[in-house]
Amino acid sequence: MKLYFKGHDYKYAAEQMLLTLFPGQRPEYPASPPAAGEDALELSLFRGPVWATATARLSYRGKRCAAVRRCSSAELTGGLADSRALQRILKLAFYDAGVRALGREPPWGALTGVRPVKIPARAMAQGASPAQAEALLRDTYRVSAPRRALAMDCARASLAAQNSLRRDEVSLYVGIPFCPTRCAYCSFVSADVGRALRLIDPFLAALHREISAAGAMLERAGLRVRTVYFGGGTPTTLSAPQLDALLGHLAEHVDLSRCTEYTVEAGRPDTITAEKLSVLARRGVGRISVNPQSMDDRVLAAMGRAHRCQDTHRAYALAREHGIPCVNMDLIAGLPADTPEGFRASLEQVLALGPENVTVHTLALKKGSRLMEEGGALPSGADVGSMLDYAWSALRAARQTPYYLYRQKYMSGSFENVGWARPGFESLYNICMMEELHTIVSLGGGGVTKLVDPHTGRIERIANAKYPQEYLRGLDQMIREKSRVADFFAAWNQNKEG
Repeated sequence: MKLYFKGHDYKYAAEQMLLTLFPGQRPEYPASPPAAGEDALELSLFRGPVWATATARLSYRGKRCAAVRRCSSAELTGGLADSRALQRILKLAFYDAGVRALGREPPWGALTGVRPVKIPARAMAQGASPAQAEALLRDTYRVSAPRRALAMDCARASLAAQNSLRRDEVSLYVGIPFCPTRCAYCSFVSADVGRALRLIDPFLAALHREISAAGAMLERAGLRVRTVYFGGGTPTTLSAPQLDALLGHLAEHVDLSRCTEYTVEAGRPDTITAEKLSVLARRGVGRISVNPQSMDDRVLAAMGRAHRCQDTHRAYALAREHGIPCVNMDLIAGLPADTPEGFRASLEQVLALGPENVTVHTLALKKGSRLMEEGGALPSGADVGSMLDYAWSALRAARQTPYYLYRQKYMSGSFENVGWARPGFESLYNICMMEELHTIVSLGGGGVTKLVDPHTGRIERIANAKYPQEYLRGLDQMIREKSRVADFFAAWNQNKEG
């Protein structure tokens, strides 16, 4: 779609709304006006003494629609506040014109961010009632009733998690960037073990060094680890002895005395063995993932998974035999070759097993994934919506409640990913990571440390190298950069005392 701006240059705001309303369109910024019948948007901004006014004039498939939104000039107090207020009215004007052209509203209304739960959670933290927080979603952002219910459940879980945290606590993420094979939908930074086997041992030796340095830094800073999360990739791509040495090294060099949640993403059922689960249980891991993504062998083959449905049943049974108290299972709505009936059957099989957590993802077409590059037939947005509708009713009937959610670009039907849990089994790490409630120190391949000041909302990021080779080459520099964690907390504590 051709985009034309007058009185502003807020490209990102317009592009985010374009992606929300017209996911098949890409932004163009031509110098010449559009030809008759071309899809185009003129988005104007005028700042007057009393009002700032945003006007959207949209041409789409022969339809011409216009909309106006405004905010009081009293809201424009300078700096970041001005930018937020002006972008809000520009996005809402575009949204109103787009909805008129389409004749329908997306499920998340005018919200374009990946963290919609922050809006009601922040409102309630500042004194709003739940009804007022929900009204904000309904009236300002036009979020549909089912999505408002999801967001409010997750906002309550977010506030409960926030109230449980102490200011000297952080979470620890450890990234293992290896997988047995690469799935068709995947764009995560990971190496196929078949091609990168020679890198695993040197990577682990380097990771041991980074863990030792991080443990010493946390001790100097007076920080304690509240949750540990091993992700990837697939951590259980490692052998049982490698896992044992890694988790043992972590326990030796990092103070875990205050750790209340220890997760390892076993993930791929074809990587789960009795020997590995024995190591995890002995090392204190209390939460793992056994992720089928689908229980239909035909769908698994279409997306490049090496395992089959019977492998998921075997892996789940092994987890229970080894006494793992909390198991998460992931499903994806919208996979190639899947149908609403097939997704329903997969979910019913998962619920019959009785996991404490179920995460329902919506397929997102990610840059770098085989699905994005090669294309292919996928379930329609309506079919994906049907899958999610059934998931909500079935999970609530199984006494699971949504506790965290997030959205992604290029997601089927503009829906969401939702984590569900039985009461008392919510993952604190997942909530803290997604809602950015406290600092997460990331080690290993592809991890991003987020330094969070919960009082101001300020966030600083420290990125680790993505690929194993880069990680090995850049280890010393990454260890030096982790000193910023201690500096961040020292400055924060000094500001609080001042």
